[in-house]
Amino acid sequence: MNDKYISIGQLTRYIKYKIDNDVNLQDVYIKGEISNFKAHTRGHFYFTLKDEEARINAVMFQSSASKVKFMPQDGMKVLISGKISVYPANGGYQIYVSEMLEDGIGNLYIAFEQLKKKLESEGLFSRSHKKRIPKIPTKVGVVTAPTGAAIRDITSTIKRRWPLAEVILFPALVQGELAKESVAKQIKVADTYDLDVLIVGRGGGSIEDLWCFNEEIVARTIYNAKTPIISAVGHEVDFTIADFVADMRAPTPTGAAEMAVPSKSDVENYVNQLSIRLNKVMQNKIVINKEKLEQVKSRPILKNPISIYEIKEQQFSYVLDKLKYNIVNLYNNKNNRYEKILESIIFKDPTKLMQKSKNDYMLVLSKLETLSPILTLKRGYSILKCDGKIVSSIKNVSKKDKLEIEVSDGKIKAEVV
Repeated sequence: MNDKYISIGQLTRYIKYKIDNDVNLQDVYIKGEISNFKAHTRGHFYFTLKDEEARINAVMFQSSASKVKFMPQDGMKVLISGKISVYPANGGYQIYVSEMLEDGIGNLYIAFEQLKKKLESEGLFSRSHKKRIPKIPTKVGVVTAPTGAAIRDITSTIKRRWPLAEVILFPALVQGELAKESVAKQIKVADTYDLDVLIVGRGGGSIEDLWCFNEEIVARTIYNAKTPIISAVGHEVDFTIADFVADMRAPTPTGAAEMAVPSKSDVENYVNQLSIRLNKVMQNKIVINKEKLEQVKSRPILKNPISIYEIKEQQFSYVLDKLKYNIVNLYNNKNNRYEKILESIIFKDPTKLMQKSKNDYMLVLSKLETLSPILTLKRGYSILKCDGKIVSSIKNVSKKDKLEIEVSDGKIKAEVV
């Protein structure tokens, strides 16, 4: 009785088999709006595609997602192609996307605008970072294809305008999947050559042909280069990310060569202008210095140089007179002192001075004898000492203390009782 019942897995596999073998569902083109978008860390895209009537789950594996030139977002309207199949785990049908385009605008244009907005917000287009292109370069580098109109136009233009400049070609792929790495690598190589200026570009083409100059790796390499770079991609109407990052943008490769080097006639005119300005400056300096020379020549000192010595001679005479006067004064002062000394008593009667000194000595001696303690002892007084100290009161001694009594002709030992 249960033989007529099947499992859910069996039913799901049958539906999947039927859908996978329906040729109409193996190559489907649909359009809709993205919602619930999620970019997996492994590079896969998961999202829902919807319109006003229905919705379908969508999966885009990394191998296909890596080819999308823009980052899908919720609300974005897209054109996708792929196949319909069933995911057995939940029994739901979904589309496996192989290609995705922006509806009505185009994949590459969206990628261009998104990268432009990103790099501009980081300051890669800022004028403050732009390097000055030298006026008269001696070494010019060119990153482009080794064959084609671009390199021929650049080299012929530089040779015609300024043949003194050396042109160094750094050959690169400028179209295709490998072009972005090739261009970035050659810019880095050229940046080590001590160039005055570097031209990076190629001739015209479609947006797909020029796309390597819209790649982020090329833009950042240009930004980080120390050599001034002129971008010359396509024609005048073509704009690439490289144009915005470069130090200068040229409308064409020929225009880049004209910007990179001056023309011989322009240099000749510039040199002539410098010569005229130099002559004018020299003439002005000659006139100014001539006027200064005339002013110097007109100074009195040069007209009558002997006046310098006349002034010095006058100063010398004044100093000499002053010196003579000071010497005479000094001599007179010393002479007066000498005469006073000769008139003093020591020279007129030296015995009187000696008698006076003797009298003064005897007077001082008699005063000292009056104050002498020896004379006091001779008059009957004595000095009492206890332990070497003079006793001036009975409070200074105690019983049994040894005393020493000094009189005029000796010392007496005693003891306190």
